[in-house]
Amino acid sequence: MIAWFIWVQASVVQFSRGKNFDQIEALPSQQVGLVFGCDDQFQGRDNLYFVYRIEAAAALWHAGKLQCLIVSGDNRSPHYNEPLKMKQALVAKGVPPHKVVCDYAGLRTLDSVLRCKKVFGVSDCIVISQKFQNERAICIGRAHDMRVIGYNAQDVEGRGGRKTKVRELGARVMMWLDLHVLHTEPKHLGPRVILPL
Repeated sequence: MIAWFIWVQASVVQFSRGKNFDQIEALPSQQVGLVFGCDDQFQGRDNLYFVYRIEAAAALWHAGKLQCLIVSGDNRSPHYNEPLKMKQALVAKGVPPHKVVCDYAGLRTLDSVLRCKKVFGVSDCIVISQKFQNERAICIGRAHDMRVIGYNAQDVEGRGGRKTKVRELGARVMMWLDLHVLHTEPKHLGPRVILPL
């Protein structure tokens, strides 16, 4: 069991190698960028995961690497709306509002990636998040015949960052089970959405 656990962790890194980029100049252009959601606040302060993802997505837009952005996250109640907050933050950084499309049912990374294909009709995209999440998203997308590459937002250091990395170990095990045992589908699908390309 321990050997399998280690193999899963290593295989995610290995499979995503060469498909994840830290430098905008090296990143191939795509029509669509997919930004993964999180809350904009954590314990009464700005959530740096949110801040850095928005900065990365805006930088790609202004570099001409994208034609539109999907912001995908949780909208569990009228008072909790990750996609809307992401859209507002991107518009504040100069991204045209009609080029930012909200996906309100991105409950997990798997949901966001598969809804990108099944609801928004996108098989080629740039996923935008911290490297650890991009690695997992690339594995999910490629397992579903999507040509996914990643642009890595700045990571978060300190105690909060370490706790997230520990949780990521479990998320990678769950991803492997979703893909190879459970064949998990998104919790919500819906009608096709046409993107402003």
